[in-house]
Amino acid sequence: MMTFAFNQPHCVLDLKAKLGEGPLWSHREEALYFVDILGQKLHRYHPGREELTGWDVASHAAFILPVNDGSFLVGQTEGLYHFVKETGEFSLVCKIGNEEKGTRLNDGCVDPSGRVWFGTMDLGEEKETGAVFCLGYCKAGPELRCVDKGYIVSNGPAVSPDGRRLYVADSPRQCIYIFDLDDLGNLSHKRVFARFTNGYPDGLVTDSQGNLWCGVWGGGRIARFRPDGKALPPVPMPVSNVTKICFGGADYRTVYVTTARNGLSEEELRNEPQAGGVFAFRTGIPGWASPGFPVMNDCS
Repeated sequence: MMTFAFNQPHCVLDLKAKLGEGPLWSHREEALYFVDILGQKLHRYHPGREELTGWDVASHAAFILPVNDGSFLVGQTEGLYHFVKETGEFSLVCKIGNEEKGTRLNDGCVDPSGRVWFGTMDLGEEKETGAVFCLGYCKAGPELRCVDKGYIVSNGPAVSPDGRRLYVADSPRQCIYIFDLDDLGNLSHKRVFARFTNGYPDGLVTDSQGNLWCGVWGGGRIARFRPDGKALPPVPMPVSNVTKICFGGADYRTVYVTTARNGLSEEELRNEPQAGGVFAFRTGIPGWASPGFPVMNDCS
């Protein structure tokens, strides 16, 4: 297996993805899953075998999240789909009742209690038609709630490892918000966690100590913050559009990074030939394993 340097990103997959996003480490398979949203592709990469597998997706594949039985939830343009890798089949779990046309799902995560958090965005990246949703599970089955509105492009989201805080970015506003999160999945006390002046906050994830890691679109770096909001030294990247990271490997100290070519000029692409690739490096603070959604049932 390839070894990586400490905080020195190395391109492991020169895919030239239009919009690489949503990296997810599967400890069960020792593999990295991720999507190319605009390329309408779902990928799986086995670092140990340097093997890449791909599946076509009927619409924008925004993110992929684990289910406890080894299958996955995939966010597509208008809803959540159940994906079974053995058959390659996608089946609708629930459609998202967006009040406005011209929106799509954008990013998601699973919290320590097994709830799914995800957001939507305005395709034109101008209107405040994006929102944040939560998919939980109760005695009656899956329950979908809209928990916050007024986003242009909701991004992240990420939950602290103790399950007490939720982070959500609104990328065009160059802002990350933080909420308090209770045992029942209720949000309160929304406030600004961080603001950006160089680049736009994209995907978010927390490590095992609760530090927040943020891909910076147009910023050529991974921004990092302590739980109290104090900025930590960023990790520079050799490409401009950094979308999201995840922690992987047996010890969760290997950082995988997705990037994008979308929005770059021909000159910028010449200067960033590995834009759209997947990068990896080692870090001192490990991440934590993403929990799975408990069960799959139709909640439409």
